[in-house]
Amino acid sequence: CKWLIESDSLNPYSQEKSLIFCVTDRHADEVVEALKQACEDYHGEVEDDAIQKITGASDKPLEKIRLFKNDRLPNIAVTVDLLTTGVDVPSICNLVFLRRVNSRILFEQMLGRATRRCDEIGKERFRIYDAVDIYKQLEKVNTMKPVVTKVDITFSELEQELTKGADAKLQELAKDQFLAKLQSKKNHLTPLQQDEFERIVGKPPKEFAKELKAMNTEDVASWFVSHPGLGELLDMKVQGGSGQNKIVISDKPDDVTGTSTGYGSGQKPEDYLKSFAAFVNANSNRMVALQTVIQRPWELTRTDLKQLVVELEKNEFREEELKVAWKEVKNEDIAARIIGFIRQAAIGEALIPYEQRVDNALQKILASRAWKTPQREWLETIAAQMKANIVVDESNLNEGIFKQRLGGLQRANKLFEQPVVDVLAQFNRAIWSNDDRKVTA
Repeated sequence: CKWLIESDSLNPYSQEKSLIFCVTDRHADEVVEALKQACEDYHGEVEDDAIQKITGASDKPLEKIRLFKNDRLPNIAVTVDLLTTGVDVPSICNLVFLRRVNSRILFEQMLGRATRRCDEIGKERFRIYDAVDIYKQLEKVNTMKPVVTKVDITFSELEQELTKGADAKLQELAKDQFLAKLQSKKNHLTPLQQDEFERIVGKPPKEFAKELKAMNTEDVASWFVSHPGLGELLDMKVQGGSGQNKIVISDKPDDVTGTSTGYGSGQKPEDYLKSFAAFVNANSNRMVALQTVIQRPWELTRTDLKQLVVELEKNEFREEELKVAWKEVKNEDIAARIIGFIRQAAIGEALIPYEQRVDNALQKILASRAWKTPQREWLETIAAQMKANIVVDESNLNEGIFKQRLGGLQRANKLFEQPVVDVLAQFNRAIWSNDDRKVTA
């Protein structure tokens, strides 16, 4: 808690709200107390309502949820399960995990609390502070595929699919995989696990497997709801033949041993930048879009950019992570875009904020000749769209704001008394020009 406050990761005076997940209600009380003390030490004081526990045991929990959603305070909410689902607070920008869950579904519901857009505070991303390594634990479950196709899925995850899944076919697959795993597991249960199994189920594993196989999907879901804990029992790791799942409690105070931001597959920032540069240079001749960015960035189309971003994403290279890594390594906070990072990696070109590049290009174009007011409006709109989307090509000029407000491509050609794509080409060249020579348009 001390680190979260002193590192400015959580700020009770910020517009960004934070949500902390604890193990128990008592744990939540301790976290609230620790956070308030840390705020008092660091900020000098903190409003009492800024940090609040919101759990089922709280006084008027629904009222507190409403305040967390609609009012400035509380800014930091500490919960157990109450805020995992069904609460939409778009301004949540920070999630702190001080507890683990075995359910992929529950974990995704927790993450979902921070995925809402909030343009009012300029929210572009959210941050996860993972003190218990839950993200790594559940990362192997690929949510883009049916969870039951994962070979290493746990009994608890299958149990969640059976009880909370909305797709009957996937539930049937989950039942089949649960049975398959049970057939393998039942011969390796310790005496203690066998006794606990029969206490939960009411019969030995072999008999239960036959009964489960004969149940329809709806009955299976109802059975698991009324018999909780079986998945957790079957997931227990057997150590020393005892089969006991011991809880280890330490009386030593917690201490922050280190803090780092993971890039790609958990790399350090300098390694992430090096691997990005290596990827760019290794693929510059293979990928046409990459080659275009390096050699002729003014010719890049919107389609080229989309394909390039997808390919980089596959290799865990993302613009936001490159920005943060660059800031950590170089101590420079530069609002460059992905094209700038590629050119810096490939040819050593200096990183310049992309909006600055566009503004410089606009000034060059405007200074190149006397423009009519409607022509200037077109040029200024092109600049604004470039800042927002990086690339503006011919296909853009006959849609969106260009079509609805400015009349589209046909009007532009008449207005400029030449193909407007020629003007656009000059604009794009000016963005990546490294000298101050005049632009002829």
